[in-house]
Amino acid sequence: MSRDYFGSLASPVETAEIKKDERNMATEGPAVRRVQVAEHPRLLKLKGMFNSKFGSVPKFYVRAPGRVNIIGLGFCFGWRLQENDIKNSPILSEGRAYRLLWIFCSSYGCRTRYVNSCGTCENTRSPAGQYQSLVPEHFGLSDLTGMNCLVDGNIPPSSGLSSSSALVCCAGLVTLTVLGMNLSKVELAEICAKSEHYIGTEGGGMDQSISFLAEEGTAKLIEFSPLRATDVKLPSGAVFVIANSCVEMNKAATSHFNIRVMECRLAAKLLAKHKCLPWEEVLRLEEVQAKLGVSLQEMLLITEDTLHSEPYSPKEICRCLGISLQELKTQILSPNTQDVLTFKLYQRAKHVYSEAARVLQFKKICEEAPDNTVQLLGELMNQSHVSCRDMYECSCPELDQLVDICRKFGAQGSRLTGAGWGGCTVSIVPADKLSSFLANVHEAYYQRSNRSLVPEKQSLFATKPGGGALVFLEA
Repeated sequence: MSRDYFGSLASPVETAEIKKDERNMATEGPAVRRVQVAEHPRLLKLKGMFNSKFGSVPKFYVRAPGRVNIIGLGFCFGWRLQENDIKNSPILSEGRAYRLLWIFCSSYGCRTRYVNSCGTCENTRSPAGQYQSLVPEHFGLSDLTGMNCLVDGNIPPSSGLSSSSALVCCAGLVTLTVLGMNLSKVELAEICAKSEHYIGTEGGGMDQSISFLAEEGTAKLIEFSPLRATDVKLPSGAVFVIANSCVEMNKAATSHFNIRVMECRLAAKLLAKHKCLPWEEVLRLEEVQAKLGVSLQEMLLITEDTLHSEPYSPKEICRCLGISLQELKTQILSPNTQDVLTFKLYQRAKHVYSEAARVLQFKKICEEAPDNTVQLLGELMNQSHVSCRDMYECSCPELDQLVDICRKFGAQGSRLTGAGWGGCTVSIVPADKLSSFLANVHEAYYQRSNRSLVPEKQSLFATKPGGGALVFLEA
């Protein structure tokens, strides 16, 4: 018997399916398709822009999707390409013989970036970070090929739909394609996750994983250690609706996200220390559960018994771990969390373990498909938002208001999606209530709101699971 998400037991049949999926992901790279660019208005427009900017036509086009996590830390799906959806982020590229990388962003307001082949760039949240990560570390190359790139996308920035991860995933595909090299989807996902660390974001890799592993028509349960994706069939009688709160939170410019990551890491180390585990090696809460071999419910009880609800000071953490303050700052804390005065370890651990339990319950309900599936899934999403708001504290007043409005007008469940502190909500809505739901939510939040909402950021749309990142070649 193998252990499934956060240590639950999987059956031999499920284990066989997981191993099959792992073999496929370990060997298969992103898809390559030939298209008639003239039949795709958006590609045709971008082709003209590229030619106007660089004086040549692009050799290929790359697309990577945004993502929505329906619930938890790993249950998410990529976007289907349809008119009422947010489109993906293509990069059009042409290899150059010069040791220079040019990037021109057509829709994000970026300027042309001149990047040395060593990866030095004034704006590290760009394909430059990916370029720097992929080439030297994985292929041992020093004489790098330059590129002309034009970036375009209409995933709203800072909306919790992974516009930045889509850009990084595109950059990885562009780099590989220009160099004529190959990596599996899993390798690419891991590299792209690592490359975002260059800007100081302590992300875990879910966004990059779903960007490469997403498939048309199915949701994916993303799991780590090892990375794998399991298909989950969503109920046919419901629609998932995305609504933008119009509040932006830049993970790279604030410390909220990294503080939460560090609080979870510290909680894991204290729990491991309490259970006489090698706490120095532990980085994630799920590792503690896996090493103890207990259920999520048991981990919640252990959390209750071990951690107190009052915030921990750095000195108290040092005392619990038996280390000095200097060791805490240099060996455990990240640079942008070294000056934090208090850490809420109990609340973060309780959220992570309870959310993991909700993920498993969500998957189980989808598989068993009882008559009240939509209601049960909605209840889990509602519980998730409450935990995000109260225990993880990653919501904001606008998100809470939008969630309440969505529930009022017919959503069975609604929660924030993405990192939080702004961005979007995701709601599960019975299909027969979709039209009235969209109209009522639009009026209640975007038209009646006392806040000044930027019109171009007002997004409200139904969506379906879509495919992952791929390369287009002109037929």
